[in-house]
Amino acid sequence: MTFYDDIYPFYPLQRTSFIFSTSLLTVILVFVVLAVGFLLIVPGIRGKSRILWTGRILFSLFIGAVIVALNFTSDWAEASLKANTTYKSFSNAVVNAEVGLHVGLYGINITLRGDPVVQFNETIDYNEMFVWSGNIDEEYADALDKGLPNPILYIAEKFTLNSPCGLIYQYRYSGRYASATLWTAFCCWLLANILFSMPVILYAGCMMATTAAFIFFSLASFSTIYNLPQCTFAIGAESLETNFSTSFWLALATGLLCALIGVVVILLDWLFPEKMREAFSVGVDSDDDDDNIYSEEGYLNAGFLEGVTLDGVMVRGTGKQPQIATLTPEEIHIQPAQPNIKTLEKT
Repeated sequence: MTFYDDIYPFYPLQRTSFIFSTSLLTVILVFVVLAVGFLLIVPGIRGKSRILWTGRILFSLFIGAVIVALNFTSDWAEASLKANTTYKSFSNAVVNAEVGLHVGLYGINITLRGDPVVQFNETIDYNEMFVWSGNIDEEYADALDKGLPNPILYIAEKFTLNSPCGLIYQYRYSGRYASATLWTAFCCWLLANILFSMPVILYAGCMMATTAAFIFFSLASFSTIYNLPQCTFAIGAESLETNFSTSFWLALATGLLCALIGVVVILLDWLFPEKMREAFSVGVDSDDDDDNIYSEEGYLNAGFLEGVTLDGVMVRGTGKQPQIATLTPEEIHIQPAQPNIKTLEKT
């Protein structure tokens, strides 16, 4: 036993493992704030359109939040197992732990959690992230310098550039193309929301269907990680094998939802175009309202009608209190003003 209680002195004592993606947290907070802001104005919407408007906003924000958040999640594919494995290099200590591999579009997470968590007077709870954007070999070298447990180093070594498995190439490029198509789907989602507020509902439905198509393209791109022969991750007497996980199935469900919305909107706009525009409160003609601006009957102050002929009757000022006259547009005829000529006598 060393002075550091089984922790080798050349390993750093203070370490902080990856806990939660700050980018993912930012995305969630932004869309939550938007949802709360829109819900605050719901009481100001009158009539039955309140329910439809609320449903539109919530569904739209859900789709947008999922599309953006999927770029930063680390559970597109996962694998886990429980095994008895060696803990640290140059040590015969064996721990009972659960090892996990979590694959995202931008990198991988490798977890190690002891069962129980505290063993050999140490808390065994690791969550290490390795991203594709950097130099994976340098990250692996940093992990060696930190003295991370053997199971984490073993799995991370499989994704290095010099590994005979060659996993880094397929995983990295599959993730990049999947992320690119997801961002394209997000742009289509923005355009669809703009079109939904204009009298072109048919095109909005087409853009929702296009959003679904790009989400499906991202799923197809990520699925290519299984085109290569899968490397064996042997931990103790067990082996890891990755399978599609939460983010993949969530992307599939979101794509199906977008496709369903797009097809339904296109069909309804083709069958009932006027009702669709009325439901979305767009494209409503205001000609009828303009025709009703001038009523057939008006109430005017008789004191201002001097010089106006009403069916041959000249209205004169009475010097009394103003009277209210009921007039129709056909009864009002403006008589031209007569010049007031004064004759000046010569003195």
